[in-house]
Amino acid sequence: MNLLWQWLRNPANWSGTDGVWARLAEHLAYSGIALLIAAAIGVPLGLWIGHTGRGRAVTVNLVNGMRAVPTLGLLFAAVLVIGPRLHGDAAFQVPAIVVLVILATPPILAGTYSGIDAVPPDARDAARGMGMTPGQVLGRVEVPCALPLIFSGVRSAALQVIATAILAAYVGLGGLGYFLQLGQGSRDYGMMAGGAVLVALLALGVDLLLAGVQRLTLSPGLRTRT
Repeated sequence: MNLLWQWLRNPANWSGTDGVWARLAEHLAYSGIALLIAAAIGVPLGLWIGHTGRGRAVTVNLVNGMRAVPTLGLLFAAVLVIGPRLHGDAAFQVPAIVVLVILATPPILAGTYSGIDAVPPDARDAARGMGMTPGQVLGRVEVPCALPLIFSGVRSAALQVIATAILAAYVGLGGLGYFLQLGQGSRDYGMMAGGAVLVALLALGVDLLLAGVQRLTLSPGLRTRT
């Protein structure tokens, strides 16, 4: 604990290109880009599957299979396959983001189609009875009802991506994993503990932020009960 406190109190560890703030910005950039791409893939696909009911069994099996993929092995495989086709930092950045997208897409996809699937049939029938088109039923009835579960999937994906983005340091991309890798190599246990604490605090902060957003998606009546 003393080593951790000494490392966190040292101003030199917070400034410069290898300082905490710079590595935190890198970590947030990789995580944010991957999460946005995963949401752009998972949300529309989940809406389509939930609304039409097509491809549900295939999607469930695919989602479960993607969750079982070993992330570190996939990262090195992506660097070996994609890296030679790119130049400079992109040879490592693109494979790392691709792997994070693969990790983040399943929970977002699952949360989205589960949310649409959980919409009460009576609500759909009432909307159709009012003359709404399928697109209007989706946009005005199903999506608002499904938003809490959609954001639940996004929260789960964000936590997984933030925790896994530390692996980017093993292909030279930095992030908060830089402190874990460097501390392990130099036997600096204060640095390793500091890196781990920073990742945990970042994940907790992002989760609390998304939990607040998720709460806002609930209807006022349900919000007052929780």
